Amino acid sequence: MTGSMTAVEKPLVLRCAGAALVGILHKPERPSHRGVVVVTGAPQYRAGSHRQFVLLARALAAAGFPVLRFDYRGMGDSGGDFVGFEGVEKDIECAVDRLFAEVEGLSDVVLWGLCDGASAAAFYARSDPRIGGLVLLNPWVRTGQTAARARLSGYYLQRLLSGAFWAKVLGGKLDIMGSLRGLTDSAASLVSSGDPTAVPEATSAPVYSPARAGAADLPDRLGTALRRFEKPTLVILSGADQTAQEFRQSVAKASPMEPWRRRSEVTVKTLEGANHTYATRAWREQVHRWCIAWLETLRLEPAKP
Repeated sequence: MTGSMTAVEKPLVLRCAGAALVGILHKPERPSHRGVVVVTGAPQYRAGSHRQFVLLARALAAAGFPVLRFDYRGMGDSGGDFVGFEGVEKDIECAVDRLFAEVEGLSDVVLWGLCDGASAAAFYARSDPRIGGLVLLNPWVRTGQTAARARLSGYYLQRLLSGAFWAKVLGGKLDIMGSLRGLTDSAASLVSSGDPTAVPEATSAPVYSPARAGAADLPDRLGTALRRFEKPTLVILSGADQTAQEFRQSVAKASPMEPWRRRSEVTVKTLEGANHTYATRAWREQVHRWCIAWLETLRLEPAKP
C-alpha cells in the first residue's frame, strides 16, 4: 500500500472489567484488512513520550492501516487500577475487540508495543488467534542481573574504549575510585543472589518498576512466549538503550533462541545511536518506515475472530 491516505481520528470509550478505557481510533478512508493496536509501556499513556504514539498512528493510518491506541486500566484517562504489564491481557483483548467492531472487513491485528508494552504484547499474542503479528520495540526484561550485565558490557566497556575517558584519566579530571566502585558494584550485582529487583542507578531505561518486573525468570518467560508465537515478528532495538541491551543479551542472543532467530518470520533491526523512545525526528521516521514496509510485505493467513 503506497501513498498518503486521509484518516479520521475518533475518540472511543472501551468497557473493560467494569472500567472505562479511553482510546483513539485512526481509521483510513480505505482501511487495510490488517489493523494495529498500540500497546503502550507504563507509565506512558496513549500519546506517548514526545507524542510518539500519536505520530506513529498517523503515519500508519496514512499508509492505510487502521490503528487503535488506548490507556490501560488505571493509566492516563482510564478508570480502574493498573496491575502491571503482566496483568493487562483483558485490556489488550478489549482493544482488539473494539478495533474489529469499528473496522469492517478486518482479518487480523498486529500488536505494536514499546518497553513493557512490548513484553505484554508478546505474552498475550499466542492466546488470541486474531493476532497476526508483533512489532516489539526494546522489550522489557529487567532483573538485577540483566541490568548489571548490560552495564558491565555496555557502559563500562564503552568508557574503557573511549579516548575522552583516557584523556580525563591522564589529566587527573576523573574520579577513578568512584568509577571503580561503580564497576565492582555492578559486578557484585551480577553474581549476587540477593534482591533481583536491584538496578544500578545510572541507566537510560525507565525508572518505572512494573509488577513482577524483577522476577528472575522474566527473560526466560519472554523467550518462551516469543518461541511459541509462530507468526511474523519485527523486533526493533535502540543502539544506545540499556533496556534494548538487556533484551539482546538475555533473550535474543540466548542459545535456546537460536531456532527463533533463524525463522523467516522473525526480523530484528537495530537503530544505531537511538535512545529508548526514539526521541529525534530522524529516529522516529526510520521506525515508521520500517514498520510500514514490514506491514506492507507481510503474507499472513487471515485470522478468524
